[in-house]
Amino acid sequence: MSLALRFAWRELRSGVAGFRIFLACLALGVAAIAASGSTAEAFRQGLTGQAREILGGDVVFSLDQTRFTPEQRAALSRLGPVAWSVRANGMAETASGERRLVDMRGVDAAYPLVGEVELTGAPDLSAALAPVNGVPGAVVEQTLLDRLHLKLGDRFTVGATPLVARAVLIAEPDRLGRGFALGPRVITAVPVVERAGLLQPGGLFGEAVRIVLPAGADPKAVIAQVRKTFPDARLEARDRSEAAAGASGLIDQLEYFLGFIGLASLVAGGLGVGGAVSAYLEGRKPSIATLKALGADGALIRNLYLIQIGVLAGLGVAIGLVIGAVTPLIIGALARDSLPIPALFAVYPEPLLRAGAFGLLAAAAFALAPLARARATPPSALFRQATARRVQFGPEVFGAGLAGLALAAMAVLTAPSKPAAAGLIGGTLVAFGLLWLLGLAAARLAGVLRRGTSGAVRLGLANLAGPRSAARTASPAIGLGVALLACVVLIQSSLLAQITDVAPRSAPSVVFTEIPGERGAAFDAVVARAMRDPGPDRYRRAPLITGRITQLKGETVDLDRIRDDQRWAFDQDILLSALAGAPDDANVVSGRWWPADYAGPPRVAMARDQARGAGLKVGDTLTLQVLGREIDARIAALRKVDPGGFGSNFLVVLDAHAIQGANPRSVAIARATPAEERALTQGLGRDFREVNVISVREQLESAAKLFDRLALAIRGAAAVAGLAGLLVLVGAIASGVRERAREAAVLKVLGGSHSQILAAYLIEYSLVGAIAGVAGLALGAAGAWPIVALVFKAHWSLDWGGIVLLLAGATGLAALGGSAAALNALSQRPAPVLRTP
Repeated sequence: MSLALRFAWRELRSGVAGFRIFLACLALGVAAIAASGSTAEAFRQGLTGQAREILGGDVVFSLDQTRFTPEQRAALSRLGPVAWSVRANGMAETASGERRLVDMRGVDAAYPLVGEVELTGAPDLSAALAPVNGVPGAVVEQTLLDRLHLKLGDRFTVGATPLVARAVLIAEPDRLGRGFALGPRVITAVPVVERAGLLQPGGLFGEAVRIVLPAGADPKAVIAQVRKTFPDARLEARDRSEAAAGASGLIDQLEYFLGFIGLASLVAGGLGVGGAVSAYLEGRKPSIATLKALGADGALIRNLYLIQIGVLAGLGVAIGLVIGAVTPLIIGALARDSLPIPALFAVYPEPLLRAGAFGLLAAAAFALAPLARARATPPSALFRQATARRVQFGPEVFGAGLAGLALAAMAVLTAPSKPAAAGLIGGTLVAFGLLWLLGLAAARLAGVLRRGTSGAVRLGLANLAGPRSAARTASPAIGLGVALLACVVLIQSSLLAQITDVAPRSAPSVVFTEIPGERGAAFDAVVARAMRDPGPDRYRRAPLITGRITQLKGETVDLDRIRDDQRWAFDQDILLSALAGAPDDANVVSGRWWPADYAGPPRVAMARDQARGAGLKVGDTLTLQVLGREIDARIAALRKVDPGGFGSNFLVVLDAHAIQGANPRSVAIARATPAEERALTQGLGRDFREVNVISVREQLESAAKLFDRLALAIRGAAAVAGLAGLLVLVGAIASGVRERAREAAVLKVLGGSHSQILAAYLIEYSLVGAIAGVAGLALGAAGAWPIVALVFKAHWSLDWGGIVLLLAGATGLAALGGSAAALNALSQRPAPVLRTP
């Protein structure tokens, strides 16, 4: 080993010439994995460090469609300092008649318990909310002022209750913990929201209490005790470990996705690693032959170059780790103020160690096989400038296989969803294998087709069929990069089309809530005047009830027995309705709907997917907790429901007789033009001021803008895999520079013109790019379709512009590489090249 170390050091002193592609491929993949892991860790640390601010305390208890009882208030107040708040949607209106849906929040004097409310226009929150001349103050977002053409000091009303805009809301410490808002946010005092009539029974509102616990108190134990004290209360509870509901899972998925792109880049760049090692060993053949002729055994040869490759792999990994560690710091410096989630950007060892391990395993998996070929080649073959073509099984091959298995196992074990990780890795390996086989098939087909051609075309096809064909070496990596990019582009285009095209055509453009049940006919009349007697294809109204499924088949709901993707419908309150007969969009797939005059035991129609997820069928029973009582109902029908469509898309529909006399509020949906929507909003302000008007069109436009920005970032990340494929192409060209120069020299001596030789190279590499591009597009589409159709349940839409751009890019870049190779070969004079052994 000491002799191998001494020889390795002597060769390393000559520099890293020949290993630049090796270093670039490793550094690129490691940097992508390290950057994604470090960024995700920065977000996690940011959430952890500000958990109490995000939650607004140590624990929060909340209720929907009801208020806390005096007993509950007394018990919760004994736990520590408390801050009470209510939340509801309401319509803000100006004296000129302009109206806008707002997210109303009423807070008490103790708010906020943790953190500070940032605002401009007033010294603090209490001063901003203090009444002036009997009119309560409000803190509003700038968006509301802009939409209603208001300025600070102007008055507006919500539910006939006057308010004055006293300050502009910049940030709330617990905004992230409260989630999405349908309109601009308005903060005022709790009694003001009560006077506005937004907290009436049956309305869509909520109340929450945030509590700061004594030092040393266990939040989870406190939550358990409160639930034990009030077992029948439908209390939702969270502690500071889950402050931003859903954010942790989103960060995990984002890290996994970006990390997978980095891992795929390592796999794609693995061919570049292997090619670089092979090319380097090819150039060292005289040294290897001399050493073997002087008595060096295979182990010494292996150790000599294994040490060099190990040192250079460490260098490549180190470069990648530096880039990966610095990238999040740069992101933090540039975008810290615009990030939706708090982040603590720093250098975190764990994601860097994980990325380094991935890089070293990838280097071992792809670099050891060429060593086996060099070790097994006899000295005579080396002196004849030939190495063994086939890799014989030995310790190097065993080590490469072990490293590959460890790479896959580590990727699965460190992923948030192990089945999904296994599926993605398996799919990547299958795709890689298919692309490799396609490269072999393309090379053989080129050998057959060249017989019927002549000139530059024949030369190009002959090169494509030759032993150093880029179709064998570069097309798998290029194809994998194109496949990843195509998968991301096709998913993004389908989802964006769902938001900008499909949803506006199939979903309502406006939703009305809080319609008084006893005034439904009058509301219909207002809509009819504004929309000129719309039919059921443009307007629908139905009772709206909130409730919870508490029992299935007479037994308490056991979430462990319900399919994971359907549990959400059974562990929280859901929206349901009650109809006398079947609507025109009943879409019954099993069973039969009750008649319009049905007056028997309660019956329900249930969404097919949720029923299957809970193992329910027609005839089974379930218990619903609605309107303050429990209703035992039998499933009369299962129906297909399109949550984003226009119709009666409730998960559960009761028969109207089951809630006879309750007279709940209604919800209505409409497909209205922008002019009709404005007329409706203004018209309802006269007779139905309490009705909330939710513009779905505006929400879709905002979602499309946000999604488009996010998609751009994701496409940029996926382009890393494409860059890895490009590096492999550059490596394939670089490794064959000497042979290509000799080939060009022979062709020139035999009378070949510069244009013929250049055309031959262009044909060869353009075909490589086109073959890899078409195959990558097909594989990308095969991977994107199930995600779009089965996971997101969206309509499949092809982005032909993106497809053409990807195919043209793959072909063009490959052709550009071929041109560079040709120009380099043609720039050398034939005589010196042919005299070189």
